[in-house]
Amino acid sequence: MKRILLVEDESIIRMDLKLMLESEGYEVIKEVNDGEKAVEYALRLKPDIILMDIKMPKLDGLKASKIIGKQLDVPIIIITAYSQREFVEKAQQDNVIGYIVKPISSKNLIPAIEVALHQAKKAKKLQQNIDRAKEEVQHRKVIEKAKGIVMEQKSITEQVAFKYLRDTSMSNRLSMYELAMRIINKNK
Repeated sequence: MKRILLVEDESIIRMDLKLMLESEGYEVIKEVNDGEKAVEYALRLKPDIILMDIKMPKLDGLKASKIIGKQLDVPIIIITAYSQREFVEKAQQDNVIGYIVKPISSKNLIPAIEVALHQAKKAKKLQQNIDRAKEEVQHRKVIEKAKGIVMEQKSITEQVAFKYLRDTSMSNRLSMYELAMRIINKNK
């Protein structure tokens, strides 16, 4: 069950949205009526997705979305009565994945949520792959540096030094990266 933070200052619209969402199997974990509370509860509850109105008291939805986006990786769908270009352009933030103009029906809300959740999942997986690739490159650099130290200390070839690192890491039950870090730290 996907957890939704519902941010809408008009109570009747908020109730309608909650009923739509719950009838489709979503859990509305909190309903709030202003941007400040949206930020507070987003950070506290870490929802799967946020439905956020633009025009609200205290802090508007776009500013609240920007604050949330800096601290959480959560997709946000903007719900608004405004379709003017200026609002659409301001809503183009990394974490804003959808923009629905009122009146909202189940026919346009549910598909928007499903697509937003899918795109957020893909983006998260892509970011994880990027992070993993960066880490692998960093590990390879460390292993290469340690290999250079071994080559110099033992006056051996690159191939023999690599075999030495591999064999030593296996016999000591260490990853090559961990062994390389020990070698580098020992030779500082």
